[in-house]
Amino acid sequence: MPRSAPPVAIIAGAGPAGLTAALELARRAGIRPVVFEASQTVGGIAQTYNHRGNRIDIGGHRFFSKSQRVMDWWFERLPAEGSQGVDATADERVMLSRARLSRIYYRRHFFPYPIGITFPVAWRLGLWNTVLIGLSYLRARAFPLRDETYLDAFFINRFGRRLYETFFRDYTEKVWGVPCSQIRADWGAQRVKGLSLTRAVATAVRDLFTSPSARAQHARETSLITRFWYPKRGPGQMWEVAAEEVRALGGEIHFGQRVCGVHVEGGRVVAADVEDVASGARRRVTCDWFFSTMPVRELVAQVSPPPPAPVREVAAGLQYRDFLTVGLLLRELHVEVKGQPPARRVDDNWIYVQDGAVRVGRIQVFNNWSPWLVADPDNTVWIGLEYFVTEHDDLWRMPDAELVAFAARELEAIRFARRADVLDGCVLRMPKAYPAYLGTYDRLQVVADWAATIPNLVLVGRNGMHRYNNQDHSMLTAMLAVDNIVEGRTDHSNLWDVNLEMEYHEERDRS
Repeated sequence: MPRSAPPVAIIAGAGPAGLTAALELARRAGIRPVVFEASQTVGGIAQTYNHRGNRIDIGGHRFFSKSQRVMDWWFERLPAEGSQGVDATADERVMLSRARLSRIYYRRHFFPYPIGITFPVAWRLGLWNTVLIGLSYLRARAFPLRDETYLDAFFINRFGRRLYETFFRDYTEKVWGVPCSQIRADWGAQRVKGLSLTRAVATAVRDLFTSPSARAQHARETSLITRFWYPKRGPGQMWEVAAEEVRALGGEIHFGQRVCGVHVEGGRVVAADVEDVASGARRRVTCDWFFSTMPVRELVAQVSPPPPAPVREVAAGLQYRDFLTVGLLLRELHVEVKGQPPARRVDDNWIYVQDGAVRVGRIQVFNNWSPWLVADPDNTVWIGLEYFVTEHDDLWRMPDAELVAFAARELEAIRFARRADVLDGCVLRMPKAYPAYLGTYDRLQVVADWAATIPNLVLVGRNGMHRYNNQDHSMLTAMLAVDNIVEGRTDHSNLWDVNLEMEYHEERDRS
């Protein structure tokens, strides 16, 4: 007998993977998506937070992908400025073409990111130090370390030990909170695939004579893109538009609701328990498909009956790194660079803080992502200080007002701004922002193999697959999952293969 209603897919999470899956299911598969989101907003880590008219992009999201399918999907939602008569000054729903500038701030000097040895860089490092860096690199190329299991060996083989110790080690350990010798090299392979010191130098020289547009850079290493696209009002604008489309096609999005139980019968997911975050009230919702973007550790703990012991052991041992952003509104910056007068403004999107004496890892300058992120872009500078933390550590538990004051002191300590110029501030905490390549990560395949035995359980996205995915890669896993359903394929192993290709990663380090 035919069904009286379309099949239902429960989607745990309204981030990029969850909303992409919801929209593709509604448009292409004839399946009604029902999305449950624990927070009150869409976008996950790609949301845009509005503080008194000043918007924060949590982590920074460049809209660039080597996947044309993803690029087309984005531009279908938000057209490019200037395309088909779109006026970027009048139309709220446009993508802006932005110049990419990320630099390292180290010992009151700016260095290019990713690092490359050019004449200005050599001068700032010191000529003798540069010679030693070059010799160290040649040694690494001639006598590479054979075991690249961990990140220290991975970086040393590509950049030489001396450059690794100068620009990679301390920052990376600040991000992850552990020595590079304990971090699996898989993470480094995703972030700098194909990039080496030689290639970085060659690209810098080539860029003196070329000016590629953002959409024509697909052949370049993703760590070296020079332009990208960006929604006028931040990445959350993309996901707000996608959410509108999901609802228009009959899908549902429920906020303040978290999935707290997943029920399996006859080898299939048949229902999920959903809890109202505010009241604690619970209900059971039946489904034909279950898409999970929630952390693997949480998913496995919620499944009933419990998965086999090895699966539970691996899931319980997965680790995460949490993220904290302090937004500061300033009258102006006061960036001191040796030999120059203090700068009131800089052109960077991101600035990587290499100074080990402070805990801030990176600074975003939101004016340079889009002036529409700032309530008064002509007279104020709106920045975000990014801290990589562990949930419930001292910074995580610090009251907001104290964190704002702490961040202002750190800016002054590195001679980047003056505390007296701080006009306002806010704090955002994002738990489990980064799945870590630590703990039981090296046995993650045990979980993937178990999930494959449940044909209507689909793991997608960064936390859903416990992989340091970028936005476009998370979207691709969702798109391919819906392709599988449309084609009648119950084997979802191709979702994991996408990550192994590492073709779709946009360089956005540590976010």
